[in-house]
Amino acid sequence: MIYRTFKDQKLSQLGFGCMRFTTDPATGEIDQAKVNAMFDLAIKGGVNYFDTAYPYLDGKSELAMAEALSRYPRESYYIADKFPGHSLTAPIDNIALFHVSLKKCRTDYFDFYLMHNITEWSVKYYESEEYHIIPDLLQMKKEGKIRNLGFSFHGGPELLEAFLTRHEGQFDFVQIQLNYLDWTLQDAKTKYEIIVRHGLGVWVMEPCRGGKLAVLPENESAKLKALQRDNSSMETAGNAEAFPSDASYAFRFLQNLPGIKVILSGMNEIFQVEDNLRTFREEWPLTAEERAVLFDIAENLKKGVPCTACRYCCAGCPVGLDIPYLLQCYNDFKFATTLAPSMRLDGLDEEKRPAACIGCGQCSRACPQGIDVPAALAELAQMYEKAPHWSEQVKLRQKIIQKDLGKES
Repeated sequence: MIYRTFKDQKLSQLGFGCMRFTTDPATGEIDQAKVNAMFDLAIKGGVNYFDTAYPYLDGKSELAMAEALSRYPRESYYIADKFPGHSLTAPIDNIALFHVSLKKCRTDYFDFYLMHNITEWSVKYYESEEYHIIPDLLQMKKEGKIRNLGFSFHGGPELLEAFLTRHEGQFDFVQIQLNYLDWTLQDAKTKYEIIVRHGLGVWVMEPCRGGKLAVLPENESAKLKALQRDNSSMETAGNAEAFPSDASYAFRFLQNLPGIKVILSGMNEIFQVEDNLRTFREEWPLTAEERAVLFDIAENLKKGVPCTACRYCCAGCPVGLDIPYLLQCYNDFKFATTLAPSMRLDGLDEEKRPAACIGCGQCSRACPQGIDVPAALAELAQMYEKAPHWSEQVKLRQKIIQKDLGKES
Protein backbone atom coordinates (compact mmCIF):
# COMPACT_ATOMS: atom_id res chain seq x y z
CA MET A 1 0.00 0.00 0.00
CA ILE A 2 1.16 3.51 -0.80
CA TYR A 3 1.13 5.67 2.33
CA ARG A 4 1.33 9.43 2.72
CA THR A 5 2.43 11.21 5.88
CA PHE A 6 0.24 14.06 7.06
CA LYS A 7 1.06 15.75 10.37
CA ASP A 8 2.77 12.60 11.68
CA GLN A 9 -0.16 10.42 10.60
CA LYS A 10 0.55 7.58 8.18
CA LEU A 11 -2.45 7.52 5.86
CA SER A 12 -3.17 4.96 3.18
CA GLN A 13 -3.39 6.95 -0.02
CA LEU A 14 -6.36 4.82 -1.00
CA GLY A 15 -9.27 5.81 1.21
CA PHE A 16 -12.53 3.87 1.46
CA GLY A 17 -15.49 6.11 0.61
CA CYS A 18 -18.69 4.97 2.33
CA MET A 19 -21.27 6.69 0.14
CA ARG A 20 -22.10 3.87 -2.27
CA PHE A 21 -22.71 0.76 -0.16
CA THR A 22 -25.09 -1.74 -1.71
CA THR A 23 -28.65 -1.33 -0.40
CA ASP A 24 -31.85 -3.30 -0.71
CA PRO A 25 -34.01 -1.47 -3.30
CA ALA A 26 -37.17 -2.23 -1.35
CA THR A 27 -36.07 -1.34 2.17
CA GLY A 28 -32.99 0.83 1.70
CA GLU A 29 -31.13 -1.36 4.19
CA ILE A 30 -27.40 -1.73 3.67
CA ASP A 31 -25.91 -5.15 2.95
CA GLN A 32 -23.80 -5.27 6.12
CA ALA A 33 -22.20 -8.63 5.36
CA LYS A 34 -20.92 -7.25 2.07
CA VAL A 35 -19.59 -4.11 3.77
CA ASN A 36 -17.78 -6.26 6.33
CA ALA A 37 -16.21 -8.40 3.60
CA MET A 38 -15.03 -5.36 1.64
CA PHE A 39 -13.57 -3.74 4.76
CA ASP A 40 -11.79 -6.96 5.73
CA LEU A 41 -10.17 -7.17 2.30
CA ALA A 42 -9.28 -3.46 2.26
CA ILE A 43 -7.76 -3.51 5.74
CA LYS A 44 -5.78 -6.65 4.94
CA GLY A 45 -4.44 -4.77 1.90
CA GLY A 46 -3.34 -1.80 4.01
CA VAL A 47 -6.27 0.66 3.83
CA ASN A 48 -6.63 2.61 7.08
CA TYR A 49 -8.76 5.62 6.06
CA PHE A 50 -12.57 5.43 6.02
CA ASP A 51 -14.75 8.36 4.94
CA THR A 52 -18.45 8.79 5.64
CA ALA A 53 -20.86 11.70 6.11
CA TYR A 54 -23.91 12.35 8.23
CA PRO A 55 -26.37 12.32 5.27
CA TYR A 56 -24.93 9.40 3.29
CA LEU A 57 -27.50 6.70 2.53
CA ASP A 58 -30.17 8.49 4.57
CA GLY A 59 -27.98 8.48 7.65
CA LYS A 60 -27.20 4.76 7.53
CA SER A 61 -23.65 4.94 6.20
CA GLU A 62 -22.18 5.99 9.55
CA LEU A 63 -23.84 3.02 11.25
CA ALA A 64 -22.69 0.47 8.65
CA MET A 65 -19.14 1.78 8.68
CA ALA A 66 -19.01 1.70 12.47
CA GLU A 67 -20.30 -1.87 12.56
CA ALA A 68 -17.65 -3.04 10.09
CA LEU A 69 -14.83 -1.22 11.90
CA SER A 70 -15.94 -2.30 15.38
CA ARG A 71 -14.12 -5.60 14.83
CA TYR A 72 -10.76 -3.79 14.70
CA PRO A 73 -8.81 -1.75 17.29
CA ARG A 74 -9.77 1.93 17.16
CA GLU A 75 -6.15 3.03 16.92
CA SER A 76 -5.64 0.98 13.74
CA TYR A 77 -7.75 3.17 11.45
CA TYR A 78 -8.75 6.76 10.75
CA ILE A 79 -12.38 7.92 10.56
CA ALA A 80 -13.52 10.93 8.52
CA ASP A 81 -17.03 12.34 8.87
CA LYS A 82 -18.81 15.52 7.73
CA PHE A 83 -21.09 18.18 9.17
CA PRO A 84 -24.17 18.83 6.96
CA GLY A 85 -24.19 22.64 7.05
CA HIS A 86 -25.30 22.66 3.42
CA SER A 87 -28.50 20.84 4.46
CA LEU A 88 -29.70 23.34 7.07
CA THR A 89 -32.59 25.77 6.64
CA ALA A 90 -32.26 27.38 10.07
CA PRO A 91 -29.71 27.43 12.91
CA ILE A 92 -29.57 24.26 15.00
CA ASP A 93 -27.56 22.93 17.93
CA ASN A 94 -24.44 22.12 15.89
CA ILE A 95 -22.61 20.49 18.76
CA ALA A 96 -25.56 18.22 19.55
CA LEU A 97 -25.67 17.05 15.92
CA PHE A 98 -21.91 16.53 15.97
CA HIS A 99 -22.35 14.23 18.97
CA VAL A 100 -25.05 12.30 17.12
CA SER A 101 -22.41 11.39 14.54
CA LEU A 102 -19.88 10.48 17.23
CA LYS A 103 -22.42 8.11 18.75
CA LYS A 104 -23.39 6.55 15.43
CA CYS A 105 -19.73 6.03 14.56
CA ARG A 106 -19.01 4.50 17.99
CA THR A 107 -16.09 6.80 18.68
CA ASP A 108 -15.07 9.59 21.05
CA TYR A 109 -13.34 11.63 18.38
CA PHE A 110 -12.99 12.03 14.63
CA ASP A 111 -9.54 11.82 13.13
CA PHE A 112 -10.72 13.98 10.24
CA TYR A 113 -13.87 16.08 10.16
CA LEU A 114 -15.17 18.19 7.30
CA MET A 115 -17.70 20.88 6.66
CA HIS A 116 -19.69 19.20 3.91
CA ASN A 117 -20.01 20.64 0.40
CA ILE A 118 -19.02 24.30 0.35
CA THR A 119 -20.21 26.05 -2.80
CA GLU A 120 -21.19 29.56 -3.81
CA TRP A 121 -24.65 28.71 -2.45
CA SER A 122 -23.79 27.04 0.88
CA VAL A 123 -20.87 29.25 1.94
CA LYS A 124 -23.23 31.88 3.38
CA TYR A 125 -24.58 29.35 5.86
CA TYR A 126 -21.17 28.09 6.88
CA GLU A 127 -19.93 31.65 7.49
CA SER A 128 -23.14 32.91 9.09
CA GLU A 129 -22.73 34.28 12.60
CA GLU A 130 -26.26 33.11 13.34
CA TYR A 131 -25.56 29.52 12.27
CA HIS A 132 -22.24 29.58 14.21
CA ILE A 133 -20.89 26.48 12.47
CA ILE A 134 -17.20 27.28 12.15
CA PRO A 135 -16.75 28.48 15.77
CA ASP A 136 -18.55 25.39 17.08
CA LEU A 137 -16.37 23.01 15.07
CA LEU A 138 -13.22 24.87 16.11
CA GLN A 139 -14.37 24.38 19.71
CA MET A 140 -14.73 20.63 19.09
CA LYS A 141 -11.19 20.62 17.73
CA LYS A 142 -9.95 22.50 20.78
CA GLU A 143 -11.56 19.83 22.97
CA GLY A 144 -9.82 17.05 21.01
CA LYS A 145 -12.99 15.64 19.48
CA ILE A 146 -11.73 16.65 16.04
CA ARG A 147 -8.09 15.90 15.32
CA ASN A 148 -7.97 17.49 11.83
CA LEU A 149 -10.56 19.95 10.49
CA GLY A 150 -11.24 20.47 6.80
CA PHE A 151 -14.01 20.93 4.25
CA SER A 152 -15.21 19.41 1.03
CA PHE A 153 -15.56 21.84 -1.84
CA HIS A 154 -17.59 21.93 -5.06
CA GLY A 155 -17.34 25.62 -5.97
CA GLY A 156 -15.08 27.59 -8.28
CA PRO A 157 -11.41 28.53 -7.78
CA GLU A 158 -12.23 32.16 -6.95
CA LEU A 159 -14.42 31.14 -4.02
CA LEU A 160 -11.83 28.63 -2.81
CA GLU A 161 -9.08 31.26 -2.76
CA ALA A 162 -11.29 33.80 -1.00
CA PHE A 163 -12.57 31.30 1.59
CA LEU A 164 -9.10 30.03 2.48
CA THR A 165 -7.81 33.58 2.74
CA ARG A 166 -10.65 34.59 5.06
CA HIS A 167 -10.04 31.53 7.25
CA GLU A 168 -6.28 31.29 7.11
CA GLY A 169 -4.98 28.92 9.78
CA GLN A 170 -8.35 27.39 10.69
CA PHE A 171 -8.29 24.33 8.42
CA ASP A 172 -5.88 21.46 7.88
CA PHE A 173 -7.05 19.95 4.58
CA VAL A 174 -9.46 20.40 1.69
CA GLN A 175 -11.31 17.70 -0.23
CA ILE A 176 -12.04 18.45 -3.90
CA GLN A 177 -13.40 16.68 -6.96
CA LEU A 178 -10.28 15.87 -8.96
CA ASN A 179 -9.65 13.57 -11.88
CA TYR A 180 -8.10 13.83 -15.33
CA LEU A 181 -11.40 15.04 -16.82
CA ASP A 182 -12.13 17.71 -14.20
CA TRP A 183 -8.49 18.81 -14.27
CA THR A 184 -9.73 21.16 -17.00
CA LEU A 185 -13.54 20.74 -17.05
CA GLN A 186 -13.95 22.05 -13.49
CA ASP A 187 -10.51 23.71 -13.36
CA ALA A 188 -9.45 21.30 -10.62
CA LYS A 189 -5.85 22.06 -11.55
CA THR A 190 -6.21 25.60 -10.23
CA LYS A 191 -8.04 24.41 -7.10
CA TYR A 192 -5.28 21.90 -6.40
CA GLU A 193 -2.64 24.61 -6.76
CA ILE A 194 -4.55 26.98 -4.45
CA ILE A 195 -4.77 24.39 -1.68
CA VAL A 196 -1.09 23.50 -1.96
CA ARG A 197 -0.11 27.18 -1.96
CA HIS A 198 -2.02 27.64 1.30
CA GLY A 199 -0.01 24.78 2.80
CA LEU A 200 -2.95 22.41 3.27
CA GLY A 201 -3.35 18.74 2.41
CA VAL A 202 -5.32 17.80 -0.69
CA TRP A 203 -7.95 15.06 -0.38
CA VAL A 204 -9.62 13.74 -3.55
CA MET A 205 -13.23 12.71 -4.12
CA GLU A 206 -14.73 11.45 -7.38
CA PRO A 207 -11.41 10.19 -8.81
CA CYS A 208 -13.38 8.22 -11.42
CA ARG A 209 -16.15 10.82 -11.89
CA GLY A 210 -18.94 8.67 -10.47
CA GLY A 211 -17.68 5.62 -12.38
CA LYS A 212 -17.60 7.30 -15.81
CA LEU A 213 -13.80 7.06 -15.93
CA ALA A 214 -13.85 3.52 -14.54
CA VAL A 215 -15.75 2.19 -17.54
CA LEU A 216 -14.86 4.30 -20.56
CA PRO A 217 -16.56 4.15 -23.96
CA GLU A 218 -15.12 1.23 -25.91
CA ASN A 219 -13.22 3.40 -28.40
CA GLU A 220 -11.55 5.38 -25.60
CA SER A 221 -10.76 2.32 -23.51
CA ALA A 222 -9.10 0.80 -26.59
CA LYS A 223 -6.52 3.60 -26.50
CA LEU A 224 -5.44 2.50 -23.04
CA LYS A 225 -5.27 -1.15 -24.04
CA ALA A 226 -3.09 -0.20 -27.00
CA LEU A 227 -0.71 1.54 -24.60
CA GLN A 228 -0.46 -1.54 -22.42
CA ARG A 229 0.83 -3.73 -25.21
CA ASP A 230 3.93 -1.58 -25.58
CA ASN A 231 4.38 -0.22 -22.06
CA SER A 232 6.87 -1.80 -19.68
CA SER A 233 5.73 0.25 -16.66
CA MET A 234 3.46 -2.58 -15.54
CA GLU A 235 6.36 -4.97 -15.13
CA THR A 236 8.63 -2.45 -13.42
CA ALA A 237 5.90 -1.58 -10.92
CA GLY A 238 5.25 -5.22 -10.10
CA ASN A 239 1.77 -5.15 -11.57
CA ALA A 240 2.34 -7.47 -14.52
CA GLU A 241 -0.22 -9.99 -13.28
CA ALA A 242 -3.04 -7.45 -13.42
CA PHE A 243 -4.16 -6.21 -16.81
CA PRO A 244 -4.74 -2.54 -15.88
CA SER A 245 -8.34 -1.38 -15.69
CA ASP A 246 -9.64 1.95 -16.94
CA ALA A 247 -10.03 2.93 -13.29
CA SER A 248 -6.38 2.24 -12.54
CA TYR A 249 -5.32 4.94 -14.99
CA ALA A 250 -7.58 7.46 -13.25
CA PHE A 251 -5.99 6.66 -9.90
CA ARG A 252 -2.45 6.67 -11.28
CA PHE A 253 -3.03 10.14 -12.71
CA LEU A 254 -3.64 11.33 -9.15
CA GLN A 255 -0.67 9.44 -7.71
CA ASN A 256 1.57 11.75 -9.76
CA LEU A 257 0.44 14.82 -7.80
CA PRO A 258 2.61 15.22 -4.66
CA GLY A 259 0.15 17.39 -2.72
CA ILE A 260 -2.48 14.65 -2.61
CA LYS A 261 -2.61 12.71 0.65
CA VAL A 262 -5.81 10.63 0.32
CA ILE A 263 -7.75 9.46 -2.74
CA LEU A 264 -11.25 8.27 -1.92
CA SER A 265 -12.90 5.47 -3.82
CA GLY A 266 -16.58 4.71 -3.23
CA MET A 267 -16.21 0.96 -3.52
CA ASN A 268 -19.32 -1.21 -3.43
CA GLU A 269 -18.09 -4.47 -4.97
CA ILE A 270 -15.32 -6.87 -3.96
CA PHE A 271 -13.73 -6.72 -7.42
CA GLN A 272 -13.38 -2.94 -7.07
CA VAL A 273 -11.52 -3.36 -3.80
CA GLU A 274 -9.24 -5.97 -5.36
CA ASP A 275 -8.53 -3.81 -8.41
CA ASN A 276 -7.80 -0.71 -6.33
CA LEU A 277 -5.49 -2.61 -3.99
CA ARG A 278 -3.45 -3.70 -7.00
CA THR A 279 -3.23 -0.13 -8.24
CA PHE A 280 -2.17 1.26 -4.86
CA ARG A 281 0.15 -1.58 -3.91
CA GLU A 282 3.18 0.53 -4.80
CA GLU A 283 4.14 3.63 -6.76
CA TRP A 284 3.19 3.29 -10.41
CA PRO A 285 3.77 6.67 -12.07
CA LEU A 286 2.23 7.49 -15.42
CA THR A 287 4.52 7.84 -18.39
CA ALA A 288 4.37 11.05 -20.43
CA GLU A 289 2.63 9.08 -23.19
CA GLU A 290 -0.01 7.69 -20.83
CA ARG A 291 -0.71 11.16 -19.43
CA ALA A 292 -1.11 12.57 -22.94
CA VAL A 293 -3.56 9.81 -23.87
CA LEU A 294 -5.64 10.47 -20.74
CA PHE A 295 -5.92 14.16 -21.58
CA ASP A 296 -6.90 13.23 -25.15
CA ILE A 297 -9.63 10.96 -23.77
CA ALA A 298 -10.80 13.76 -21.47
CA GLU A 299 -11.18 16.17 -24.37
CA ASN A 300 -13.18 13.61 -26.32
CA LEU A 301 -15.53 13.07 -23.39
CA LYS A 302 -16.39 16.76 -23.11
CA LYS A 303 -19.52 18.01 -24.83
CA GLY A 304 -19.53 21.73 -24.06
CA VAL A 305 -17.95 24.88 -25.49
CA PRO A 306 -14.21 25.78 -25.64
CA CYS A 307 -14.30 28.73 -23.22
CA THR A 308 -10.81 29.80 -22.08
CA ALA A 309 -12.11 32.33 -19.49
CA CYS A 310 -10.36 35.21 -21.25
CA ARG A 311 -13.30 37.40 -20.12
CA TYR A 312 -13.42 39.48 -23.29
CA CYS A 313 -17.16 38.71 -23.33
CA CYS A 314 -17.77 40.31 -19.94
CA ALA A 315 -16.66 43.85 -20.71
CA GLY A 316 -19.61 44.66 -22.96
CA CYS A 317 -22.34 42.58 -21.33
CA PRO A 318 -25.22 45.01 -20.69
CA VAL A 319 -26.58 42.96 -17.77
CA GLY A 320 -23.18 42.24 -16.21
CA LEU A 321 -23.19 38.44 -16.39
CA ASP A 322 -20.11 36.46 -15.37
CA ILE A 323 -20.16 34.57 -18.65
CA PRO A 324 -17.08 32.32 -18.09
CA TYR A 325 -18.60 31.21 -14.77
CA LEU A 326 -21.89 30.40 -16.49
CA LEU A 327 -20.17 28.57 -19.35
CA GLN A 328 -18.22 26.48 -16.83
CA CYS A 329 -21.58 25.42 -15.35
CA TYR A 330 -22.85 24.79 -18.88
CA ASN A 331 -19.92 22.50 -19.71
CA ASP A 332 -20.40 20.63 -16.44
CA PHE A 333 -24.09 20.10 -17.17
CA LYS A 334 -23.33 18.97 -20.73
CA PHE A 335 -21.13 16.18 -19.40
CA ALA A 336 -23.61 15.00 -16.76
CA THR A 337 -26.65 16.36 -14.96
CA THR A 338 -25.58 16.67 -11.33
CA LEU A 339 -26.31 18.84 -8.33
CA ALA A 340 -22.89 20.53 -8.39
CA PRO A 341 -23.48 23.02 -11.24
CA SER A 342 -27.07 23.49 -10.08
CA MET A 343 -25.85 24.53 -6.62
CA ARG A 344 -23.34 26.93 -8.15
CA LEU A 345 -26.13 28.61 -10.10
CA ASP A 346 -28.31 28.64 -6.97
CA GLY A 347 -25.60 30.77 -5.38
CA LEU A 348 -26.12 33.58 -7.91
CA ASP A 349 -28.66 36.36 -7.63
CA GLU A 350 -31.53 35.80 -10.05
CA GLU A 351 -30.43 38.66 -12.28
CA LYS A 352 -27.00 37.01 -12.71
CA ARG A 353 -28.32 33.59 -13.75
CA PRO A 354 -28.37 32.43 -17.39
CA ALA A 355 -32.02 33.34 -17.95
CA ALA A 356 -31.09 37.01 -17.49
CA CYS A 357 -29.23 37.00 -20.83
CA ILE A 358 -31.00 39.34 -23.30
CA GLY A 359 -29.37 37.75 -26.37
CA CYS A 360 -27.73 40.93 -27.68
CA GLY A 361 -24.76 38.97 -29.10
CA GLN A 362 -22.07 41.38 -27.85
CA CYS A 363 -20.34 38.48 -26.09
CA SER A 364 -20.20 36.31 -29.20
CA ARG A 365 -18.70 39.13 -31.26
CA ALA A 366 -15.97 39.54 -28.64
CA CYS A 367 -15.27 35.82 -28.18
CA PRO A 368 -11.93 34.66 -29.72
CA GLN A 369 -13.30 31.09 -29.77
CA GLY A 370 -16.39 32.02 -31.75
CA ILE A 371 -18.77 30.64 -29.12
CA ASP A 372 -22.47 31.34 -29.62
CA VAL A 373 -22.82 32.49 -26.04
CA PRO A 374 -26.53 33.48 -26.09
CA ALA A 375 -27.45 30.04 -27.45
CA ALA A 376 -25.35 28.32 -24.77
CA LEU A 377 -26.87 30.45 -21.99
CA ALA A 378 -30.39 29.78 -23.26
CA GLU A 379 -29.69 26.05 -23.18
CA LEU A 380 -28.11 26.39 -19.74
CA ALA A 381 -31.23 28.14 -18.45
CA GLN A 382 -33.33 25.20 -19.65
CA MET A 383 -30.97 22.60 -18.16
CA TYR A 384 -30.90 24.46 -14.86
CA GLU A 385 -34.69 24.64 -14.73
CA LYS A 386 -35.04 20.90 -15.32
CA ALA A 387 -32.09 19.81 -13.15
CA PRO A 388 -32.43 18.49 -9.60
CA HIS A 389 -32.27 21.33 -7.10
CA TRP A 390 -30.62 21.22 -3.73
CA SER A 391 -33.62 22.82 -2.04
CA GLU A 392 -35.57 19.60 -2.63
CA GLN A 393 -32.79 17.48 -1.12
CA VAL A 394 -32.64 19.76 1.90
CA LYS A 395 -36.31 19.08 2.70
CA LEU A 396 -35.60 15.35 2.92
CA ARG A 397 -32.45 15.76 4.98
CA GLN A 398 -34.12 18.14 7.41
CA LYS A 399 -36.42 15.32 8.52
CA ILE A 400 -33.42 13.16 9.40
CA ILE A 401 -31.66 15.98 11.25
CA GLN A 402 -34.70 16.91 13.30
CA LYS A 403 -35.39 13.28 14.13
CA ASP A 404 -31.81 12.77 15.34
CA LEU A 405 -31.79 15.96 17.38
CA GLY A 406 -35.11 14.96 18.89
CA LYS A 407 -33.58 11.68 20.01
CA GLU A 408 -30.71 13.52 21.64
CA SER A 409 -32.85 16.03 23.51
